[in-house]
Amino acid sequence: MIFIAALMFVSCGSKDKSIEQSVVEAQTSIEGEIDIDDAIAALMQSDNRPTFNGVMVIPPQRHATVTLFMDGVVKNTTLLSGMYVRRGELLATLENPEYIALQQTYIESNAQEEFLSAEYRRQEMLFGSAAASQKTYQQSKADYLTMKSRREAAAAQLSMLGFDPAKILDSGIVPHLELRSPIDGYIANVQANIGAYITAGSPVCEIIDKNAVMLKLTVFERDVSKINADDKIEFRVNGLGTQVFEATVVSLGQTADNVSRSFEAYARVEERNEQFRPGMYVNAQVRGELLAEGADSKGFQ
Repeated sequence: MIFIAALMFVSCGSKDKSIEQSVVEAQTSIEGEIDIDDAIAALMQSDNRPTFNGVMVIPPQRHATVTLFMDGVVKNTTLLSGMYVRRGELLATLENPEYIALQQTYIESNAQEEFLSAEYRRQEMLFGSAAASQKTYQQSKADYLTMKSRREAAAAQLSMLGFDPAKILDSGIVPHLELRSPIDGYIANVQANIGAYITAGSPVCEIIDKNAVMLKLTVFERDVSKINADDKIEFRVNGLGTQVFEATVVSLGQTADNVSRSFEAYARVEERNEQFRPGMYVNAQVRGELLAEGADSKGFQ
């Protein structure tokens, strides 16, 4: 009986120790879970830095659409998307009989103006000495001013098309129009090929200057107070890995979009990179919001 009682006591003691150990382990596990939850909650509370998504854009001053003021047929062109061109570089040559007719009008108007100018001065002298009637003098003046305005209008149209009126007077009629680049930049959206008929106002191509690329960011109402003009921001570009670039906010929209309840913010990129292209997606944060423990050398976590 004593032996049996001793066995029962040992067995109960082992169970008590096992139960106590299980209780301790459970308590430790619960405390660990509580610590983890607290850490996550604290991290979420401290990580309230807004991220602004957007795209790269080219400002209007550095984005040119090449169009025509008069219809024409493409005679020759070397345009290819992605080509780099300088301002004044030849893009294409076009033909149209109206180009020739306009130059002819200018040359004839210029010659007629010289004749009518001399006649007008002569009639003015005769009228001053009472040797000519007032009607003849006024008619001479009207003819001269009419021809002068016609010559000036033709010269203005030629200049808009890209012709040099002075060169036409010296060298004669130019049978084709030379279309030249208005700015330095890269060719994009080519709409011309040899033999194509380009109507007035239709784009021939676009030219973009990537040296002044900007960011167009979307700022939601809840974050509008967290970004201001002149703020320094840091951003990443999709496709360029984890590399971080810098920009400066230059403007913030004043009207919210009725659907998304967001504003547009524009930022000037501070550095040049040949990989930058309009339309590339970016995500950015204000630099002051980025200086948190655990951030990398450029601020992003």
